[in-house]
Parts: sequence; structure tokens; C-alpha cells
Amino acid sequence: MVQHVSTVAFEGIEARAVDVQVQVAPGLPAFNIVGLPDKAVSEARERVRAALIASGLALPARRITVNLAPADLPKEGSHYDLPIALGLMAAIGAIPPDALSGFTVLGELGLDGSIAPVAGVLPAAIGANARDEGLICPAPCGAEAAWASPDSQIVAAASLIQIANHFKGTQVLSRPEPKMAAAAASTLDLRDIKGQESAKRALEIAAAGGHHLLMIGSPGAGKSMLAARLPSILPPLSPSELLDVSMIASVAGEIEGGALTSRRSFRAPHHSASMAALTGGGLRARPGEISLAHHGVLFLDELPEFDPRVLDSLRQPLENGEVAVARANHRVTYPARFMLVAAMNPCRCGRAYEPGYACRRNRVERCSADYQSRISGPLLDRIDLRIEVPAVTAADLILPPPAEGSAEVAARVAAARNIQAARYAAIGLPQIRTNAEAPAAVLDDIAQPDSQSLTLLRDAAETMRLSARGYHRVLRVARTLADLDRAAKIGRRHLAEALSYRVLAEDQRRAA
Repeated sequence: MVQHVSTVAFEGIEARAVDVQVQVAPGLPAFNIVGLPDKAVSEARERVRAALIASGLALPARRITVNLAPADLPKEGSHYDLPIALGLMAAIGAIPPDALSGFTVLGELGLDGSIAPVAGVLPAAIGANARDEGLICPAPCGAEAAWASPDSQIVAAASLIQIANHFKGTQVLSRPEPKMAAAAASTLDLRDIKGQESAKRALEIAAAGGHHLLMIGSPGAGKSMLAARLPSILPPLSPSELLDVSMIASVAGEIEGGALTSRRSFRAPHHSASMAALTGGGLRARPGEISLAHHGVLFLDELPEFDPRVLDSLRQPLENGEVAVARANHRVTYPARFMLVAAMNPCRCGRAYEPGYACRRNRVERCSADYQSRISGPLLDRIDLRIEVPAVTAADLILPPPAEGSAEVAARVAAARNIQAARYAAIGLPQIRTNAEAPAAVLDDIAQPDSQSLTLLRDAAETMRLSARGYHRVLRVARTLADLDRAAKIGRRHLAEALSYRVLAEDQRRAA
């Protein structure tokens, strides 16, 4: 007789159903696992054997075969331990044969019979709920699985003995409750930054519309300080965004204690990061930094120091909000709708913007252009806001802290985002939340300038030689500026300010 147990295999954030088939048949003692298992799955037989012995059970001296169907789907990870063990327990009569019917099972076993947490419990719970199945998972992951549905049956156990007692009725495990991580009090506030009013203005615009931002300035000007305080003015995640972000974090194994968080992520990889680390990949095609920054902020400090190929790999995700990781035997797509915030020095020594400075290498303009040309034109064209961050003077530092902090700016950002969400929901695009995500096809309706502004835009587009992408990005920024002012139409000053944030890049390109 063959015992069937349902589990999952992960393809990106999707959980595909896998049927674990356990057969205990006469023959020479053996324990084989087939169905394209990786090294972690193949080693499950030793963990299962030791866990059963620690639980007071012994494997029969018979031929044991475990098949993971479909057999042509690669099986990776340690979460197959628990379904294999429960299938064997059902086959030898340690638990009722029909107890596992209607359950999806995943978990890693310890040698003492304990069940360790695994990655991907939330996608697995959502997939099980879609198939009208319950979920058996490790106890630390129970709160995470409870978010899938309030009606789904969830058994979160700490050991094999607890599961056996639960199905025998001697120790009934209660359903875990969903849990949210306590919001940590942030010590970072825009009030900490003295001066840099124009940079704070650009930061507010970027947060309000979800726009990408590039800051160029001397060392110590405050670029990293500004970027680190961007999360303090962003609104919390909406319920749909929270689910998207948590699915990625679950697959990556970054949910601690099963508690979800509504705080937007802030990822700041070092400039030595590889392409696989940034965009995703590796042996198991794990999500990269850009996917972990989904609906959050990706901060790239010292932008020209990144490998040019790594930077250019961001071009497609910046445009369509997802990244595809292709391998010889499968293709995985992860969502990657993030805000790119980058910082860089104007030149190698960082002093090009200082008045009267003469570079030893070359003319200051040429030295600066050579350094900044490490960033490709197509990538630069996808960045909506480019600003200079001048050095802070001693006169700025001795001033008292500014009266306006993150709380005041966050209120304006939240109001602008609510306007945008309502606008796109009214035209049948509820999945669009910010102006940066707005498709070009709807810009004629939502970002139509008046006649005077249209003349300014036409002249500026010809003078600055804006690409079609640059033209649309100017309109998106202008729409955000109008939303911050709660204006129904884009005015001339909104368009002029939006154009001013692209002048810096055009000057750099001509200097190069």
C-alpha cells in the first residue's frame, strides 16, 4: 500500500503541489528517495530515521521507497523532512492512515524529533488554502501561516510526538493566531539634518510619488543621512502590499517568529554585491536585494563603484517592476517594484563641486564627467529626480534643529498617496498605487498640462532632447508635485520644477 502526503515545491513565490508517496514493501532493508531530490532532500532519510527513533518508533526492516511527484520537478530544501516522516508514521500505523488527508505538510526535522522552522510557510499556506487543505507546519511558523485565511485548519507542532498525540486526540493543538511585529521606534528623523532644504524637498517628492532619486554631492554632505531617513516619511504598507512583501520575505527566510511587519523595507547592499545578490539567483534562484526591497527602498551608495553589468541589470526591473531569473531547467519571476535611491560623489576625489578646486588629473569638468560616465545613459534615463547635494557649512551646523521633522513630511506624503490611489481606482486601475507606476497610456488623461505648461514642455523637450521615457517621467513627477499641492491640474510651476530635476543629467551628458 502507498501512503500519500501533500507538500509543496517553490518556484519563486509560487508553491506548487507535490505528492509524497511512501511505500513500505517486502525486500532487503533500504531507504530510497526518488523524484529529482537535491542534496538536502537526499539527506532527509538520515534525519527522518533519527527523529523516528528519538520519538520511540523504529523503521521496519523492509524496503522503503519515497517518491516525490511530479518526478520531473526539481525538489530543493529541508522542508520535505516532515511529510516523509509523517508518511512513514502513517504507513507503519503510528498515526491513523487517513489523518493526513486534506493537509499540506512542511517542516525540517531535528535528530531529537523536534520540528525546526523552514522558509516559505506563508506561500505554502496560501496555496493549501486555495486547494481547500489545511496546513501542518513547525510551531514557530504557525503565526505566519495563520495569515493565509482565518478559516483554514493549521496544526503548528514542535515535535513529531505532538503531531501523533494531536491526531490520536490525547493532545489537541490549538490554532495559532496571526501576529504582527511590534513597530520599533525609529531614532532617525529629518529634523536631524540641518540645511539641505532642496534635498529634503526632493526626498519628499520621491516618497510621495514612488520616484527614483539620484543624489550627487561631496563626501560628508549628508547623502547617506538623507537616504536613511526616507523610510521615516513613507506610509505603512497597505494590506495587499503587506501580503506581497511577506510572501517574498517568507521564501527568503527573513520572517522572524512568524510575525509580519507593515514597515517598508530599506535595503542597502555594499557596492561589491554580485549580480545574483542584487537581482536574485544562485543555486536555488533565491530573491535578490531588489525583490526584498519590493514596495520599499533600495539604497545604492557610491553608485559608480558598482560593477557596470550589475547596475545595467537593474534597467528592466526599474521599467516593469519584476525580475526574471532564468536557469537551464526552470525560470522564476520575482516582483521588484522598488524605489531606487542612489548616492555618489561628483568625481573620484569628491571635491569637484568645491569653489576654486583644481583637479590634478584633468579639468574639473572632464574629471567629473569621466567618473559619472560609469553610469550608463539608459540607467540614468530611468531615474526621475537628479539633484546636487552641496556641502554643509559651519553656519548651517550651528543653527538650531529645523522645526519640521519626519512626522510633518510623512503626513503630506500620505495625503498625496491617498489622492493617487483614489485616482487610479476611479479609472479602473486599483493595482496602481503611485504616479511612478502609472502606465504611459493614462498620462494624457491624468497629467495633461494646461496650454502654457504644454508650450514649456515642448520647448524643454526639444532643448534637453528628452527621450520618450524622459518625457513621460517628467509628466509623472509633475503630477506628483500637483498632488502635493492638492491641485487638480498640472500648472506651469509644477512642470518647471519637474524639468529642473533632469537638467543635472543633461549637463553631465554634454560635459562627457
